[in-house]
Amino acid sequence: PGGLHRPMTPDLTLETQINLGLRLALGLVLGAVIGFERELHRQPAGFRTHSLVSLGAALFTIVSAFGFPGSSDPTRIAAQIVSGIGFIGAGTILQFRGHIRGLTTAASLWSVAAVGTAAGAGLVILAVMATILILVVLWLLDRVESIARRHLDLPPDSYELPDQPNDGKSEDMP
Repeated sequence: PGGLHRPMTPDLTLETQINLGLRLALGLVLGAVIGFERELHRQPAGFRTHSLVSLGAALFTIVSAFGFPGSSDPTRIAAQIVSGIGFIGAGTILQFRGHIRGLTTAASLWSVAAVGTAAGAGLVILAVMATILILVVLWLLDRVESIARRHLDLPPDSYELPDQPNDGKSEDMP
């Protein structure tokens, strides 16, 4: 009666809003750093994709924690980020002539969503440390793997699927 009723509008101070904006920026920057590494390796999901995934995860986390005053469980949104990013990651996995590519990119997208979630939750040190560790895995361990393959005379990095009948039927279907 008579007044403007906005039950979903949180009452946040300017300081809190600036802090939340910085969390968003942190999520974007950390995702961009990881995406840049993927871009340098010409992977299907690179700079922009990783940036957007991390930024989106940070935003969902912030909205779930601050956007719905009185909400009982902000962790539900984080759980949905985890399952939702699986669909994007699955889109980067390609199978061509028995070879599978894109698993590392899918894993990096999943990891960058976690970085964005941590940034959105205000866990700055954790988000930065996770970014560093992801870069170690993507860059340093890639070098270690290449050296090991050369020195141990291992076959090239590829995942081969077993020969499958071309009749379009699954093995368990008549």
